[in-house]
Amino acid sequence: MRTLIVTAFVSLDGVMEAPGGEPGYRNSGWTFKDVEFDPAAYEIKGREQEETTALLLGRTSYEAFAPIWPTMDDFAGYNAMPRYVVSTTLQSDDERWPATILRSVDDVAALKETEGGPIAVHGSATLGRSLADAGLVDRYHLLVFPLLLGAGKRVFSDADKDATKLNLVEYEAYGNGIQKQVFDVAR
Repeated sequence: MRTLIVTAFVSLDGVMEAPGGEPGYRNSGWTFKDVEFDPAAYEIKGREQEETTALLLGRTSYEAFAPIWPTMDDFAGYNAMPRYVVSTTLQSDDERWPATILRSVDDVAALKETEGGPIAVHGSATLGRSLADAGLVDRYHLLVFPLLLGAGKRVFSDADKDATKLNLVEYEAYGNGIQKQVFDVAR
């Protein structure tokens, strides 16, 4: 079975919305404007591209990334790998960044059963929470920023469910206050 990894930039209070500067969110761009840049904190991002074999996105993130990521040299690894989009409304993929459209969490469960390496979920807050609620997330890669953002989309679900035990398998703190936290979901 393939490993499903949710990877996110997240504030200390769990907000992951608009870290890079997307419009429409009050604190948009918080990863760049509110915390001093330290390249060491982003080492995990390069490693994710090397280790991941497929990219999984929700519709909103896919539509935001599709016009931009194909032109960015920093994302050459992601641009070369298979991409999947989970959406009940998307009619066709973006020809600039082709992807296979999946219609449900059950389709993601079936994808996990195929041959291949890890699948990474970037952005896609709603999708990530749905996958976690369905018990499909195997690992979290979090860069936790020393900020309290208040309102915004959260990385973790607020569904009333049994506790999910996590095992901390990697961590590091950086001089700018960012913490890398990698958790495996205990089964």
